[in-house]
Amino acid sequence: MIKKYILLGLTVLFSLNTYSQQIFSNNKYPLVDFRSPLDIVPVALAGSFGELRGNHFHSGMDYRTNQREGYPVYAIADGYISRLRVQNSGFGLALYINHPNGYTSVYGHLQRFSPKIAQQVKAIQYQKKSYEIDEFPNAQFLPVRKGDLIAYTGNSGSSGGPHLHFEIRDTKTEATINPLLFGLEVQDNVPPVIHSMYVYRLNKKPFNEFTPKQYFQVIGAGGTYHLNKVNTINLGGEVGFGIITTDKHNGASGTNGVYSIELALDGQTIYTSALEKFSFENSKGINSHIDYPTYINTKKSIQKSFVDPANPLKIYYNLVNNGRIEFSDGKLHQLKYTITDGKGNKSVLAFNVQADAKATINTPAESPGTLNFAYNTINEFNNAEAKVVIPKGSLYNDLSFVYKKLPKPAGNAYSAIHQIQNNLSPLHTGFDLWIKADSALTKYKEKALIVNLARSSQGGSFENGYVKATPRSFGSFFIAVDTIPPTVTPINIANGKSMVGISKMSFKIRDNLSGIKSFNGYIDGKWILMEFDTKSATLWHNFDERTTSGKHTLEIIVTDMKDNNKNYSITFYK
Repeated sequence: MIKKYILLGLTVLFSLNTYSQQIFSNNKYPLVDFRSPLDIVPVALAGSFGELRGNHFHSGMDYRTNQREGYPVYAIADGYISRLRVQNSGFGLALYINHPNGYTSVYGHLQRFSPKIAQQVKAIQYQKKSYEIDEFPNAQFLPVRKGDLIAYTGNSGSSGGPHLHFEIRDTKTEATINPLLFGLEVQDNVPPVIHSMYVYRLNKKPFNEFTPKQYFQVIGAGGTYHLNKVNTINLGGEVGFGIITTDKHNGASGTNGVYSIELALDGQTIYTSALEKFSFENSKGINSHIDYPTYINTKKSIQKSFVDPANPLKIYYNLVNNGRIEFSDGKLHQLKYTITDGKGNKSVLAFNVQADAKATINTPAESPGTLNFAYNTINEFNNAEAKVVIPKGSLYNDLSFVYKKLPKPAGNAYSAIHQIQNNLSPLHTGFDLWIKADSALTKYKEKALIVNLARSSQGGSFENGYVKATPRSFGSFFIAVDTIPPTVTPINIANGKSMVGISKMSFKIRDNLSGIKSFNGYIDGKWILMEFDTKSATLWHNFDERTTSGKHTLEIIVTDMKDNNKNYSITFYK
């Protein structure tokens, strides 16, 4: 009888999971194949799949690790290590495991690999004479079984604190998929929070920083929300809506993202976004998904409920007129937002709109002298001192392009400032920019690059009197040069020092402009593995059997992106 009840309970649980899964996706995912990558209970997330981040959607789940490093990380299923990656930034130390069911699990920001894997990684680094590696072993190189220890949690790469970044990807397409669709357990009966709602007066024009918008305070709790002190909104003309919403789970939850946003007009769904999966090549499309000008100015992430014509994301469903609504019939309309998290908890915001032609608010007139750039073609701008080429697919909307020439700045500047549009207009793939150089640049042409007003390098190379670069964002740019080599500052070593009993030597390395391209260390003329953490600008070497007792010479060579070299040489004893 007990076995019967256990079996019945499991059947009901599986049915509920399957039903929940079908709410969010028409795809079938395995619900029992994978275990948790950590043994920390209860599970707590610092970041959820699809959470809104700067310039990208979060591509996995961030498991909290009690603000500590060094927790064991386990293979979630049988498979083989298909990728070994070590980066100065990004995921830092990362492992990828291909599984027989067609999915790949990813483990990022690791502190260190398990001994067997670490040995192989170090051998590859010495073979290639490079700290950074990106290797794709075959299935026989490093097979793993479900539950095998593969690494330890850390804070490497571009991590903002100790945690495990975890993903599940489609092995064939490399699209990243919401891990909650695979039955991984996170205790959550907390519905999303709706913070505010916005109305955009679109008026059949492209959305941009000039689109009039109106803020509405939202109040409520427990899944039920309404507009504060407003029962009905009077609107006229073509309108779009936007919403700020976040989610938490039970326990020590971060402020996470929601799974889906649905907007219904008079009972018919006209817009749905659902973060089931996405491709990395489209992740920057978040800048089209949100109200980008507001984010740049205030860091508030308003998720628009209307879709730009060149938005590349495949997360939208049930679209009617791309979410744009025409209020011109003089009638009262019911609108309802339904926000759902990854566990199926819902929150609802319902409100009324009275269509009223008198309530139309016109879009401000465009500035004179602008050029009209279409989103679905290549766009170019030329004059005697600057050239801009925006490739097809980089604009999300038609653009009223603005160019201005501004005075040359003081100090390390070899051109005037060229304002290319402004930083409130998002780009998907960037643009090509040529700036004509002053004659004084001639002797520094190999060291030339383009910088923005913050003097942040955009890269660049000299070509026929111009410096060319490919900025990822609009802004104001000019030519500068980098003739200054990086700096190397020792932390725990000095010329003639005994390092007996000291396990590693450490340094700080920095560059003033173009950025560090490479670093190499040599003991007694032989290459050694130097490891690097971008966040702290710390470079170090862990001594091993290669460094025997006695006197040694050390040389460190650090090179920046403009091939300025810094050589640091000393002797030490071990």
